[in-house]
Amino acid sequence: MRKGIIYCLLLLASFSAALAQNYDESKVPLYVLPDVLKTTGGKVIRSGEKWEKLRRPEVLRLFEDNIYGRMPVDYDSIRYMLTQDDVPEMDGKAVLKQVTVTVFRNKQSVQINVVLFVPTQPRKPVPVFLLINNRGKDNTDPTRVKKSEFWPAEMVVDSGFAIAAFHVSDLAPDDKETYMTGILEKLYPEQLNMDNGMKAIGAWAWGASRVMDYFETDRDIDAKKVIVVGHSRGGKTSLWAAAQDQRFAACVTNCSGNTGAALARRQFGERISRINTTFPHWFNNNYKQFNDKESALPVDQHMLISLIAPRPVYATNASKDLWADPTGTFLAMKAAEPVYALYNIKPELPKDPPGINTPVIGSHFGYHNREGEHNMTAYDWGNFIRFAKKF
Repeated sequence: MRKGIIYCLLLLASFSAALAQNYDESKVPLYVLPDVLKTTGGKVIRSGEKWEKLRRPEVLRLFEDNIYGRMPVDYDSIRYMLTQDDVPEMDGKAVLKQVTVTVFRNKQSVQINVVLFVPTQPRKPVPVFLLINNRGKDNTDPTRVKKSEFWPAEMVVDSGFAIAAFHVSDLAPDDKETYMTGILEKLYPEQLNMDNGMKAIGAWAWGASRVMDYFETDRDIDAKKVIVVGHSRGGKTSLWAAAQDQRFAACVTNCSGNTGAALARRQFGERISRINTTFPHWFNNNYKQFNDKESALPVDQHMLISLIAPRPVYATNASKDLWADPTGTFLAMKAAEPVYALYNIKPELPKDPPGINTPVIGSHFGYHNREGEHNMTAYDWGNFIRFAKKF
C-alpha cells in the first residue's frame, strides 16, 4: 500500500512538472545567443578556412565538455560479418544484408547489428539513409512481416536509396540504471569516471560512426552519400554524430527538441533541468550544472547545427509536440545560417517559420512542422527523400 502511494505521488510530481513547462510565446525570456562566429578569445571568423581551423574545434570541444561528452576514437580492431547477404526482398526490388559490426578494445568487444536493404536498380553504389533506432526493434523488421512508417524501407528503396538501421541498445541500453553495460563498461570504462565523459547519446553516436566504417567497405553503398537520421532522442544523436563525424553527408533530426535542434535559451517546452532529471544517463555530468541556468551555457543548439556546415541538415517538428519547441528549432537553423554563409551557401529558409504541412526544402536546409503527434511518419520520410534528391 505504501509503495502504491509513493508511486502515485511520483506520477503526480512528474505530471505537475510537465504542466509547469512554458508553452506561451509571450513568456519566452529575453535571451542573447552566443556568437557562433566569435572565438572565446574575441576573434571574429570571416572565412570557412578560419572556421575549420579556429572556431569549429573550439565549439566542438565546448559541446563535448559541457553536454555530450568526449568521443573516444581509439579501438584495437573492427570486424564485419555478413550474417545475410544479397537475399532478394520486396519482389526483387531490393536485397537484404544483415551485418554484425564487432569492435574490440582491451580484450573486450561489442557488437552492432545492422539491417540494410539495397535497391537492385541501378546497379551502382547508392546513397543510404541510416536510422539510429531508439524505438522497438520490430520497427526495422528485416523480414518485413511488420512494416512501420517509422522506417518505411519500401518507400525509400522505391526512391532509389538504400536504407539501414541499428538499435541503440547495442551500444547503451536506454535506461538510467543499465546504460553503462554496453560500450562504456566494456570498451571505455574510463569515460564513466569523467565529468565530461560520454554517456548514452555519445555512445549511440559512436555506434553510428562504426556503421559508417562498414559502409566504406560495402561496394553497393556510396559511402560519400550517407544520411544519418534520428527521431527524438535519436534525433539528438544524429546531430551529434554528424557534428563529430564529417564523413556523414547530411543529417536528419526529427522532433529532437531540447538538446537536439531547439534553442535552450528560449526555455520553451522541455528544459535542461527536466531532461537531466528524467534522463540523467543521456548527457555528461557537467551538463547538470546548467539546470535552470540556460543563459550560462557557453553554447546553444544553433552552434551544434553549425558544426555540420557545409553539409545539409533537415529538421522537423509536429504541431502537437510543443514539448520539442517547433519555433525554437526553426530559429536555431536560422541562427546557424552565418556559418553556412562562410561557404557561400544560402540555406533558403524563410524569415519566419512556415505553416503546418508546408515543408521548406532548400539546397542545404530543410524544415517542416507536420500536423500530428511526436512521431516519424511516411510524410516525414517523403520530405527527407525530396531533400536528399536535391543534393
